[in-house]
Amino acid sequence: MSRFESRVGTTGDATAGTHWGETGMSDARIQELEEQIQLLEDQLLQTQRLSSVGALASSITHEFNNILTTVINYAKMGVRHKDAKTRDKAFDRILSAGQRASKITTGMLAYARNSSDRMEPVELNKLLEDVLVLMQKDLQMHRIGLDLDVEPAVWALANSSQIQQILMNLIVNARQAMDEGGRLKLSIRANAAENWAEISVGDSGCGIPHEQLQKIFDPFFTTKKTDARGQGGTGIGLSVCRKIIEAHQGRIRVESEVGRGTTFTLKLPLSKSPAGLIDTSAA
Repeated sequence: MSRFESRVGTTGDATAGTHWGETGMSDARIQELEEQIQLLEDQLLQTQRLSSVGALASSITHEFNNILTTVINYAKMGVRHKDAKTRDKAFDRILSAGQRASKITTGMLAYARNSSDRMEPVELNKLLEDVLVLMQKDLQMHRIGLDLDVEPAVWALANSSQIQQILMNLIVNARQAMDEGGRLKLSIRANAAENWAEISVGDSGCGIPHEQLQKIFDPFFTTKKTDARGQGGTGIGLSVCRKIIEAHQGRIRVESEVGRGTTFTLKLPLSKSPAGLIDTSAA
Protein backbone atom coordinates (compact mmCIF):
# COMPACT_ATOMS: atom_id res chain seq x y z
CA MET A 1 0.00 0.00 0.00
CA SER A 2 1.32 3.45 -0.94
CA ARG A 3 1.17 6.30 1.54
CA PHE A 4 1.77 10.04 1.64
CA GLU A 5 1.44 12.50 4.52
CA SER A 6 1.41 16.28 4.43
CA ARG A 7 2.72 18.22 7.40
CA VAL A 8 2.84 21.90 8.22
CA GLY A 9 5.92 23.75 6.94
CA THR A 10 7.04 27.38 6.96
CA THR A 11 10.25 27.26 4.92
CA GLY A 12 8.51 28.33 1.71
CA ASP A 13 6.94 31.38 3.36
CA ALA A 14 10.25 32.58 4.78
CA THR A 15 11.99 32.21 1.43
CA ALA A 16 9.24 34.14 -0.32
CA GLY A 17 9.55 37.03 2.13
CA THR A 18 13.32 37.27 1.52
CA HIS A 19 12.86 37.22 -2.24
CA TRP A 20 10.41 40.13 -2.22
CA GLY A 21 12.76 42.16 -0.02
CA GLU A 22 15.63 41.71 -2.48
CA THR A 23 13.60 43.21 -5.32
CA GLY A 24 13.50 46.57 -3.60
CA MET A 25 9.70 46.56 -3.65
CA SER A 26 8.12 48.89 -1.10
CA ASP A 27 6.52 47.53 2.06
CA ALA A 28 3.20 49.06 1.00
CA ARG A 29 3.27 47.22 -2.33
CA ILE A 30 4.19 43.96 -0.61
CA GLN A 31 1.27 44.37 1.78
CA GLU A 32 -1.07 45.16 -1.12
CA LEU A 33 -0.02 41.99 -2.96
CA GLU A 34 -0.37 39.89 0.19
CA GLU A 35 -3.91 41.22 0.66
CA GLN A 36 -4.75 40.38 -2.97
CA ILE A 37 -3.38 36.85 -2.51
CA GLN A 38 -5.46 36.41 0.65
CA LEU A 39 -8.57 37.62 -1.18
CA LEU A 40 -7.97 35.16 -4.03
CA GLU A 41 -7.41 32.32 -1.56
CA ASP A 42 -10.69 33.16 0.20
CA GLN A 43 -12.50 33.19 -3.15
CA LEU A 44 -10.95 29.83 -4.08
CA LEU A 45 -12.10 28.38 -0.76
CA GLN A 46 -15.67 29.54 -1.39
CA THR A 47 -15.61 28.31 -5.00
CA GLN A 48 -14.55 24.85 -3.89
CA ARG A 49 -17.24 24.86 -1.19
CA LEU A 50 -19.95 25.63 -3.75
CA SER A 51 -18.49 23.03 -6.11
CA SER A 52 -19.10 20.36 -3.46
CA VAL A 53 -22.71 21.52 -3.12
CA GLY A 54 -23.09 21.33 -6.91
CA ALA A 55 -21.96 17.71 -6.90
CA LEU A 56 -24.94 16.90 -4.67
CA ALA A 57 -27.51 18.88 -6.65
CA SER A 58 -28.99 15.86 -8.43
CA SER A 59 -29.46 13.75 -5.28
CA ILE A 60 -30.81 16.70 -3.24
CA THR A 61 -33.32 17.50 -5.99
CA HIS A 62 -34.39 13.85 -6.08
CA GLU A 63 -34.89 13.79 -2.33
CA PHE A 64 -36.97 16.96 -2.35
CA ASN A 65 -39.13 15.44 -5.06
CA ASN A 66 -39.73 12.44 -2.78
CA ILE A 67 -40.54 14.73 0.14
CA LEU A 68 -43.03 16.72 -1.93
CA THR A 69 -44.65 13.50 -3.14
CA THR A 70 -45.06 12.40 0.47
CA VAL A 71 -46.58 15.75 1.49
CA ILE A 72 -49.02 15.79 -1.46
CA ASN A 73 -50.16 12.19 -1.01
CA TYR A 74 -50.79 12.51 2.72
CA ALA A 75 -52.48 15.88 2.25
CA LYS A 76 -54.88 14.23 -0.21
CA MET A 77 -55.50 11.40 2.26
CA GLY A 78 -56.26 13.91 5.01
CA VAL A 79 -58.73 15.72 2.77
CA ARG A 80 -60.50 12.52 1.69
CA HIS A 81 -60.87 10.98 5.13
CA LYS A 82 -62.79 12.74 7.86
CA ASP A 83 -61.96 10.48 10.83
CA ALA A 84 -59.50 11.91 13.35
CA LYS A 85 -57.15 8.88 13.37
CA THR A 86 -56.49 9.01 9.62
CA ARG A 87 -56.07 12.78 9.63
CA ASP A 88 -53.67 12.63 12.57
CA LYS A 89 -51.57 10.07 10.70
CA ALA A 90 -51.56 12.29 7.60
CA PHE A 91 -50.53 15.35 9.62
CA ASP A 92 -47.75 13.39 11.35
CA ARG A 93 -46.29 12.23 8.01
CA ILE A 94 -46.52 15.72 6.53
CA LEU A 95 -44.83 17.20 9.60
CA SER A 96 -42.05 14.59 9.46
CA ALA A 97 -41.44 15.25 5.75
CA GLY A 98 -41.40 19.01 6.33
CA GLN A 99 -38.88 18.65 9.15
CA ARG A 100 -36.64 16.52 6.94
CA ALA A 101 -36.77 19.16 4.20
CA SER A 102 -36.02 21.91 6.72
CA LYS A 103 -33.01 20.02 8.05
CA ILE A 104 -31.57 19.63 4.56
CA THR A 105 -32.10 23.25 3.52
CA THR A 106 -30.73 24.53 6.82
CA GLY A 107 -27.64 22.38 6.40
CA MET A 108 -27.14 23.42 2.77
CA LEU A 109 -27.47 27.14 3.52
CA ALA A 110 -25.19 26.95 6.55
CA TYR A 111 -22.58 25.03 4.58
CA ALA A 112 -22.68 27.37 1.57
CA ARG A 113 -22.68 30.64 3.52
CA ASN A 114 -20.46 30.00 6.52
CA SER A 115 -17.10 31.65 5.88
CA SER A 116 -15.96 32.29 9.44
CA ASP A 117 -12.29 31.64 10.17
CA ARG A 118 -12.76 31.22 13.94
CA MET A 119 -11.09 28.28 15.67
CA GLU A 120 -12.93 26.76 18.63
CA PRO A 121 -13.61 23.38 20.28
CA VAL A 122 -15.71 21.34 17.84
CA GLU A 123 -17.42 17.99 18.48
CA LEU A 124 -16.39 15.97 15.44
CA ASN A 125 -19.22 13.44 15.86
CA LYS A 126 -21.87 16.17 15.47
CA LEU A 127 -19.97 17.76 12.60
CA LEU A 128 -19.85 14.46 10.68
CA GLU A 129 -23.53 13.89 11.39
CA ASP A 130 -24.39 17.26 9.78
CA VAL A 131 -22.35 16.35 6.68
CA LEU A 132 -24.08 12.98 6.36
CA VAL A 133 -27.49 14.69 6.39
CA LEU A 134 -26.50 16.27 3.08
CA MET A 135 -24.72 13.18 1.73
CA GLN A 136 -27.21 10.46 2.70
CA LYS A 137 -29.38 10.53 -0.41
CA ASP A 138 -26.38 10.79 -2.75
CA LEU A 139 -24.88 7.64 -1.21
CA GLN A 140 -28.21 5.82 -1.43
CA MET A 141 -28.71 6.77 -5.09
CA HIS A 142 -25.33 5.28 -5.97
CA ARG A 143 -25.90 2.21 -3.74
CA ILE A 144 -22.91 2.95 -1.53
CA GLY A 145 -22.89 1.22 1.85
CA LEU A 146 -21.76 3.10 4.94
CA ASP A 147 -19.58 1.71 7.76
CA LEU A 148 -19.29 3.98 10.82
CA ASP A 149 -16.70 3.51 13.57
CA VAL A 150 -17.07 6.60 15.73
CA GLU A 151 -15.85 7.12 19.28
CA PRO A 152 -18.26 9.24 21.35
CA ALA A 153 -17.53 12.88 22.21
CA VAL A 154 -14.28 13.47 20.31
CA TRP A 155 -13.43 17.19 20.34
CA ALA A 156 -10.87 19.08 18.24
CA LEU A 157 -9.71 22.67 18.06
CA ALA A 158 -10.95 23.55 14.59
CA ASN A 159 -13.04 25.68 12.29
CA SER A 160 -16.22 23.66 11.89
CA SER A 161 -17.23 24.96 8.44
CA GLN A 162 -13.77 24.34 6.98
CA ILE A 163 -13.56 20.79 8.34
CA GLN A 164 -17.06 20.14 7.00
CA GLN A 165 -15.81 21.33 3.63
CA ILE A 166 -12.93 18.85 3.74
CA LEU A 167 -15.22 15.97 4.74
CA MET A 168 -17.73 16.83 2.03
CA ASN A 169 -14.98 16.88 -0.58
CA LEU A 170 -13.41 13.61 0.60
CA ILE A 171 -16.75 11.78 0.78
CA VAL A 172 -17.79 12.99 -2.69
CA ASN A 173 -14.39 11.89 -4.04
CA ALA A 174 -14.75 8.51 -2.35
CA ARG A 175 -18.21 7.96 -3.80
CA GLN A 176 -17.00 8.89 -7.29
CA ALA A 177 -14.11 6.40 -6.99
CA MET A 178 -16.49 3.48 -6.36
CA ASP A 179 -18.91 1.50 -8.46
CA GLU A 180 -22.35 0.63 -7.13
CA GLY A 181 -22.10 -1.66 -4.13
CA GLY A 182 -18.98 0.00 -2.78
CA ARG A 183 -18.36 0.66 0.91
CA LEU A 184 -17.61 4.02 2.48
CA LYS A 185 -15.80 3.75 5.81
CA LEU A 186 -15.85 6.69 8.23
CA SER A 187 -14.13 6.70 11.60
CA ILE A 188 -13.42 9.20 14.38
CA ARG A 189 -11.12 8.54 17.30
CA ALA A 190 -9.15 10.39 19.95
CA ASN A 191 -5.41 9.67 19.90
CA ALA A 192 -4.64 11.00 23.37
CA ALA A 193 -1.06 9.68 23.32
CA GLU A 194 -0.17 11.99 20.41
CA ASN A 195 -2.79 14.67 21.23
CA TRP A 196 -4.62 14.25 17.92
CA ALA A 197 -8.28 13.95 17.02
CA GLU A 198 -8.36 11.72 13.93
CA ILE A 199 -10.96 11.39 11.19
CA SER A 200 -10.64 8.77 8.45
CA VAL A 201 -12.51 8.59 5.15
CA GLY A 202 -11.96 5.32 3.29
CA ASP A 203 -13.40 3.76 0.16
CA SER A 204 -13.30 0.40 -1.62
CA GLY A 205 -12.73 2.02 -5.00
CA CYS A 206 -10.15 1.95 -7.75
CA GLY A 207 -7.24 3.29 -5.71
CA ILE A 208 -4.49 5.71 -6.76
CA PRO A 209 -1.29 4.60 -8.55
CA HIS A 210 1.91 5.12 -6.56
CA GLU A 211 3.39 7.56 -9.07
CA GLN A 212 0.36 9.87 -8.70
CA LEU A 213 0.06 9.71 -4.93
CA GLN A 214 2.56 12.43 -4.07
CA LYS A 215 0.98 14.80 -6.61
CA ILE A 216 -2.64 14.64 -5.51
CA PHE A 217 -2.37 17.64 -3.18
CA ASP A 218 -0.79 19.79 -5.91
CA PRO A 219 -3.05 22.55 -7.31
CA PHE A 220 -4.89 21.55 -10.51
CA PHE A 221 -3.66 17.94 -10.45
CA THR A 222 -6.51 15.45 -10.69
CA THR A 223 -6.84 11.70 -11.06
CA LYS A 224 -10.49 11.94 -12.20
CA LYS A 225 -11.29 11.19 -15.80
CA THR A 226 -13.80 13.23 -17.78
CA ASP A 227 -17.23 11.59 -17.66
CA ALA A 228 -19.88 11.23 -20.37
CA ARG A 229 -21.10 14.80 -19.72
CA GLY A 230 -17.63 16.26 -20.12
CA GLN A 231 -17.21 16.82 -16.38
CA GLY A 232 -14.12 15.88 -14.45
CA GLY A 233 -12.03 16.93 -11.49
CA THR A 234 -10.81 20.53 -11.21
CA GLY A 235 -7.74 19.62 -9.20
CA ILE A 236 -8.41 22.23 -6.50
CA GLY A 237 -10.35 20.16 -3.96
CA LEU A 238 -7.46 18.31 -2.33
CA SER A 239 -5.10 21.29 -2.55
CA VAL A 240 -7.70 23.32 -0.61
CA CYS A 241 -8.01 20.48 1.92
CA ARG A 242 -4.26 20.52 2.46
CA LYS A 243 -4.22 24.30 2.92
CA ILE A 244 -7.03 24.12 5.49
CA ILE A 245 -5.32 21.35 7.46
CA GLU A 246 -2.03 23.23 7.52
CA ALA A 247 -3.85 26.34 8.82
CA HIS A 248 -5.12 24.10 11.65
CA GLN A 249 -1.53 22.99 12.44
CA GLY A 250 -2.68 19.49 11.58
CA ARG A 251 -1.80 16.73 9.15
CA ILE A 252 -3.45 14.88 6.29
CA ARG A 253 -2.36 11.41 5.23
CA VAL A 254 -3.41 9.27 2.29
CA GLU A 255 -2.98 5.52 1.89
CA SER A 256 -3.98 3.79 -1.31
CA GLU A 257 -3.71 0.51 -3.16
CA VAL A 258 -4.76 0.13 -6.77
CA GLY A 259 -7.91 -1.96 -7.01
CA ARG A 260 -8.49 -1.99 -3.25
CA GLY A 261 -9.31 1.59 -2.32
CA THR A 262 -8.03 4.75 -0.68
CA THR A 263 -8.12 6.13 2.87
CA PHE A 264 -7.56 9.75 3.89
CA THR A 265 -6.81 10.48 7.55
CA LEU A 266 -7.10 13.97 9.04
CA LYS A 267 -5.26 14.79 12.25
CA LEU A 268 -6.43 17.83 14.21
CA PRO A 269 -5.31 19.18 17.60
CA LEU A 270 -7.27 17.35 20.29
CA SER A 271 -9.45 19.53 22.52
CA LYS A 272 -11.65 19.18 25.58
CA SER A 273 -15.35 19.95 25.48
CA PRO A 274 -16.20 23.55 26.44
CA ALA A 275 -16.73 24.15 30.16
CA GLY A 276 -20.33 23.67 31.23
CA LEU A 277 -21.35 21.53 28.26
CA ILE A 278 -23.19 18.35 29.26
CA ASP A 279 -22.14 15.31 27.22
CA THR A 280 -25.21 13.29 26.24
CA SER A 281 -23.53 11.13 23.60
CA ALA A 282 -23.49 8.02 25.82
CA ALA A 283 -27.25 8.22 26.23
